[in-house]
Amino acid sequence: MNELSSLIPIKKTEVKVGQATPWPVYDAWGNLLLESGSIVRNEQQLNDLVENGYCSDTLWADVGKKNSPAAINKAETAPERPASELTKEAMIELDSVRWHVGEIFYLQVHDNANLRYTVRLIGFVKNKSIMVTAPMIEGKGALVRDGQTFIVRAFPGKKAYAFTASAMKSVFSPHAYLHLSYPKQVRSTTIRQNSRASVKIIAAVTIGEPEQTAAATLGDLSMGGTSGVIKKPLGKKNDIGTIKFKVNAAGNDEYLVLKIILRSVSPTETGDEYRHGFEFIEVPTQAKLILSAFVHQTLAETE
Repeated sequence: MNELSSLIPIKKTEVKVGQATPWPVYDAWGNLLLESGSIVRNEQQLNDLVENGYCSDTLWADVGKKNSPAAINKAETAPERPASELTKEAMIELDSVRWHVGEIFYLQVHDNANLRYTVRLIGFVKNKSIMVTAPMIEGKGALVRDGQTFIVRAFPGKKAYAFTASAMKSVFSPHAYLHLSYPKQVRSTTIRQNSRASVKIIAAVTIGEPEQTAAATLGDLSMGGTSGVIKKPLGKKNDIGTIKFKVNAAGNDEYLVLKIILRSVSPTETGDEYRHGFEFIEVPTQAKLILSAFVHQTLAETE
């Protein structure tokens, strides 16, 4: 199971020369710079870490797992960070969430994390039930038993919502749909700009002067950028270019052509290829909507 995380900058007060780092350190694109417990050797390395280093900030945990022994132990041993720097999370009343008919919900079977369904909101009866389209597997209706418990997630806009609900009744006529129990509260989390979804997408990158074009295998994707592996170094830091790739968002294939700036180039672990970090710039509104839908959908499906 992949950890859903975003990156937050390291402060100089959190790392010191001669002391071990309390957590793994990454660059802005999620590439590991230092393992947890690595010793900061000198002032130059310290300055580099403060300028280019990031640590992981959990996006949101599975409902019901927040108070697990592992989570409590992690919270006790992790360095305390100011509340203003953490991802904003709160328990809110369901009635205050402005979901619309057609909103995509992701259902994860509570006792089988690998079993997931994508459904759409049909409507709800306040304090009674939430109605969603029937869960499907390969075009056929899935068998859902009454009382079966789900972790439900939704990503409208810049918020992530999660709650537990149980199947109340499957209805088959005149159309198949499912009644879910109505939760009193849902967990709301603000999604950071650089929350990264793990992907494997082939893209075409054009960058540099003179222009060079190459195929890249994208390994992660966020609203702010992506990183991709290319067989040879392409361009130099701060070069401007374009990237083209296809995503499937909410069941539709969409082609994106985005303007990028090259932020980093480094050899992969094998040294045979090079990992490039790209920042998206001047993203059109329609492309933002598509990118947002795909990133949030992938975060839900690959957690």
